This record gives sequence, C-alpha cells and structure tokens, in this order.
Amino acid sequence: MNLANISQTVISFIQQHQAWAPFIVGGLAFAESMAIISFIVPATGILLAIGALLAASGIPFWPVWAGAMIGAVLGDWLSYAVGYWLKDSIRDYWPFSRAPHFMDKAEAFTRKWGVPGVFIGRFSGPLRAFVPLAAGVFHLPHIPFQIANITSAAVWSFGILLPGEALDWFRHLQ
Repeated sequence: MNLANISQTVISFIQQHQAWAPFIVGGLAFAESMAIISFIVPATGILLAIGALLAASGIPFWPVWAGAMIGAVLGDWLSYAVGYWLKDSIRDYWPFSRAPHFMDKAEAFTRKWGVPGVFIGRFSGPLRAFVPLAAGVFHLPHIPFQIANITSAAVWSFGILLPGEALDWFRHLQ
C-alpha cells in the first residue's frame, strides 16, 4: 500500500467516523513525534490533509487539535524516557547503529540549544523525533523538558491542522 492509499484510507475513515478524529489524529501525532516510528508512519501529509478535511466536513477543530497535542506530547515524552533509560547505549540499537548521523545531529543540536532546542526541534521534520531522545540521553531536566514539550506540541498541532481550517475561513470571506 503506498502513501496515497494510506492517506486516503485514513481520511475516508475519519469522514465516516468523525467521533474518532481526535483519537486518530492523536495517534498520528504520537507516531510523528516518536523516534524511529516517525520514519515509518507518513503522518505529516495525513495530518495536513485531515486539517483540510476538518473544515470541509464540519468536524470541530478544537477536539482534533487537543488530540494532536496530546499525541505529540506523549510521543516526545516516551522518546525522552527511552533516551533517559538507554543513555549512550542507544547508539548500539537500530537504526542508530546503521545511521549514527541521526543521533549525531540531534546530539549537536541538543548540546547547542538545550531545553529551548526541544521547543525549536519540534518544528524541524528531521529533528522532531530525535531531539527528545537526545534530551533524555543527556538528562536534560525533566520539568523544563516537559514545559518545552507541551508548549511546542500546542503550537505545532495548531499549525499543522490550521491550513485547512484557514482555507475554509477564506472561502467564507468571499
């Protein structure tokens, strides 16, 4: 099954089962924010398409936004916990053992920016899932990490769903 088929299947399911939209979007945001899983699940394109679907189908924006935010927070939190638990031995596991540049980039970014980098990293596709993992490896303080995690998830989820909603607002202005 290719990306277009997966996207269409998810979007069709949400159209038919609108009450599930916050949970599905939460799961996609979790996958997008979780280290390694983010490379397997094509969530960004699907989330953008769902944003467009929200306005067109009358699905309320705010519950879906909350689902996306919660999923993104949980994905980063779990990545942080895995990094905290495994520490530098994470480099011995796939995919880091085969492609160490992922962790090298996340490590350099995390060392340079620290906790603010957790917020900034959310908005960079390649770094999104690996900065929280690196933050755990380097034992960035938990409470400041979670503050950056939650605030960046709120802004990111709003931004990824908003373009579709904004298109509907502009259509109503005409």
